[in-house]
Amino acid sequence: MPVQRPRFLTPLLALLAAAALGVAGCGGGSGSPGAANGSLRVVAAEDFWGSIAEQLGGDKVEVTDIISNPAADPHDYEPTSADAKTMAEAEMSIVNGIGYDEWASKLLAASPDEGRTELTVGDVLGLSDGDNPHQWYSPEAVHEVIDRIAADYKQALPGNDSYFDRRKAAFESEGRAEYKRLIEGIEARYSGTPVGASESIFEPLAPALGLRLITPKGFMDAIAEGTEPTPQEKATADEQLQGRQIGIWVYNSQNTTPDVKRLNEEAEAAGIPIATVTETLTPEGATFEEWMARQLRGIERALRKAGAR
Repeated sequence: MPVQRPRFLTPLLALLAAAALGVAGCGGGSGSPGAANGSLRVVAAEDFWGSIAEQLGGDKVEVTDIISNPAADPHDYEPTSADAKTMAEAEMSIVNGIGYDEWASKLLAASPDEGRTELTVGDVLGLSDGDNPHQWYSPEAVHEVIDRIAADYKQALPGNDSYFDRRKAAFESEGRAEYKRLIEGIEARYSGTPVGASESIFEPLAPALGLRLITPKGFMDAIAEGTEPTPQEKATADEQLQGRQIGIWVYNSQNTTPDVKRLNEEAEAAGIPIATVTETLTPEGATFEEWMARQLRGIERALRKAGAR
């Protein structure tokens, strides 16, 4: 049985929060200068938002990602003392929120700084704990966050509006061109196809692709949160695969619980094409759009294969 992901401040995190307070008290807040090259110090709790922030900011910002290792789980990440210091010294922070990275929000709260710009994705989107936190898989949500990051950069670095407008326009029209083309192509060709997924990470993307996600929501939520699906939810997921009620099966390769492994095997046995997604950027160092485009191509291949059955 998976271990439930913690929803409280662990003893280690409490110590790090105290350390962060000490750092801030020693001049790590708005009284400190920017990065060594004079750019805005930005910290992103996760690399998927950090990649976007870096591309929008260009040479005017210096972005540090707390989580960039594909093996790390942002839900229950245990930050280091270096992470606490980075968060305390940031002039702008980007956290996901929506109950996803509480450790990051608590570190920021432990080192308050009125001069720091704090962007919480959940607040930008009007979402809260209990809503699906994986909004970087929603093209519409990503667009809203892009707008907010660019606006915050303009406010933090007055006099650079045209620079950030150009960076944003280039990212939207060039950087995300293949990403948008793949989404539109999948929706145009495969709209209405029933699909299954191991967890709720795929839930924001499926409707954008026109796909009908029929796996029980409770099953997907449980796998994403590290809890146990109900027997009925498991039975329904099994029936959908064994009865070939879905065209493709999509699973998060960074979270293969025994239930997910069993369902992967059932998909293979039923001849259902499988596509993978991941929670964070893979490989490490990939840009947001490279990562997304690779996953979308995998989904497109699986759908094409399903259509040829």
